[in-house]
Amino acid sequence: MENDIKTVLFTAEDLEQRIQQLGRQISQDYAGKEIIMIGVLRGAVIFMADLARAIKVPVTLDFMAVSSYGSGTESSGVVRILKDLNEDVADKHLLIVEDIIDSGLTLKYLWNNLKSRRPASIRICTLLNKPERRKADVKVDYNGFDIPDEFVVGYGLDFAEKYRNLPYIGILKPEAYTS
Repeated sequence: MENDIKTVLFTAEDLEQRIQQLGRQISQDYAGKEIIMIGVLRGAVIFMADLARAIKVPVTLDFMAVSSYGSGTESSGVVRILKDLNEDVADKHLLIVEDIIDSGLTLKYLWNNLKSRRPASIRICTLLNKPERRKADVKVDYNGFDIPDEFVVGYGLDFAEKYRNLPYIGILKPEAYTS
């Protein structure tokens, strides 16, 4: 796997430091409140676990799995919910946790879907953000890192379900995903 990485963008230490900063900010913003952290499966699991440990207010963890389908690797924004939340979120404070926001189409659908359930609030936290690829207007409340338009893997992010277990985030060599 290591031989497929062109460049390491963020080391394990970079990730740990930034997640601690995000945890402090979220804890401050939600002081006196409880949060339901909603992880978008599967990529957000590792980030969400570390982020939950960095947050110092009460948190509940829940997950959604969604599939956006279209041609090739591009999201069409047409979303199918494969796994829904386990609990009612009405009047609760929600924090959607994403590994990466690219076009924003799937996240916009998810945000609208959750908004219709009448939560007290919804905020979005992403580890990685590709603002230059955005097609849908989504407000990112907590952003780990802006990244270039490169194919990244590691720390939960995958290509063909591989590389999720790398302890860092790296740019995948094109030959690893084009051959």
